[in-house]
Amino acid sequence: MKPKRYDGYRSYQYLEADADYRDYKLAKEIGRVPSRGPELTAAQEARAKQLFADHIVISLHEHTFVAPADLSEFWDFRRQGRDATGYAGLAASGLDAVFDNFMDGTAMVRSRTGWQWDDIIYDIGLRYSDLAHQDFAIRVERTADIRHAHETGRIGFVSSIEGAAMIENELDRLDILFGFGVRCMGVCYSEANALGCGLREPHDSGLTVFGEQAVRRMNKLGYAIDVSHAGDRTSMDTIRLSQQPIFITHAGARALWESPRLKPDDVLKACAERGGVIGVEAAPHTTLSKQHPLHSLDSVMDHFEYLVGLVGIDHVTFGPDTLFGDHVGLHHVMRGIWNPRGTSVARRPDHEEVPYVDGLENPAEGFPNIVRWLVLHNYSDTDIAKVIGGNTMRLLDQVWPSS
Repeated sequence: MKPKRYDGYRSYQYLEADADYRDYKLAKEIGRVPSRGPELTAAQEARAKQLFADHIVISLHEHTFVAPADLSEFWDFRRQGRDATGYAGLAASGLDAVFDNFMDGTAMVRSRTGWQWDDIIYDIGLRYSDLAHQDFAIRVERTADIRHAHETGRIGFVSSIEGAAMIENELDRLDILFGFGVRCMGVCYSEANALGCGLREPHDSGLTVFGEQAVRRMNKLGYAIDVSHAGDRTSMDTIRLSQQPIFITHAGARALWESPRLKPDDVLKACAERGGVIGVEAAPHTTLSKQHPLHSLDSVMDHFEYLVGLVGIDHVTFGPDTLFGDHVGLHHVMRGIWNPRGTSVARRPDHEEVPYVDGLENPAEGFPNIVRWLVLHNYSDTDIAKVIGGNTMRLLDQVWPSS
């Protein structure tokens, strides 16, 4: 992919490991497992590389932290709250910007009691302190920052939070988070909060009165609003109420695979009809299909092609939702936190578990292999440019503050 100006910086290298903080052995960022991408001819590979050089590439949803190599250390690792960013892996990704949901994990598992306000502030501060000590990754607050990252060989970090539980019933907390640099906010993360119902709830009552107030405030502030983990009715209420188009940053089509983690056609079409954009998910055991029931790049692209047929190419992109480390193993470690019943909300008991998503195992390989797949399947340069970043930029130019 296109060269980046990465100089080898590692997270928190300005501190003394095991003196200022506990140092954990982390997972390999590149080549952890033998994940495979599409095989191209030399001419096709050259075309794929040129697409990265010519166009802005944005991942709509990732977790760029590096997990510990030994997952038995995971809870202690997360209680420390000092997540390491996978800079080396991101330098190989070709991305110009990434919607990094690095504020959701610590707040959920450092205390094990849900997303707390103090934990979110703690997490934001630690990650931004690390970013401030290097020159490869830059904070993104406007679309001009993404264009600057593309032009200068950097990667822009779009600060995102998957659910708004931590604002509790305080609207002004949305202003505070926006002031700290957060630019994308989910309404709910699977469980109900003061705004509305998550996708895990058996009865979805839609947006609350406070949730309606919060959506209006997010519009005024200039947030990109996300309903990936909201329930169907809450998602539809948000789409209809918002004065701006919204994102479904990481999901897929329930018509291809029955799971509450995926969205029904009416929600997908409503999002697109209001000008919204849908990012295709790739976290393990989510975007499966009957044609490709073992989760891989091919099953993810089944959802992509279905969505293009349903809502049109101008409303589809990718939010792979990957991380650096054993994602499937982390699902097992965190299952009791995500679902008290002890089962994954995405996983069905009638299909085989995979050890990793072949071709989309981490942020380093996700978009290179997506672009290779699109080239191999004869998508035009114009359409590829739209789905790897152009559609996202169009929406952000409309929603975010311009000056």
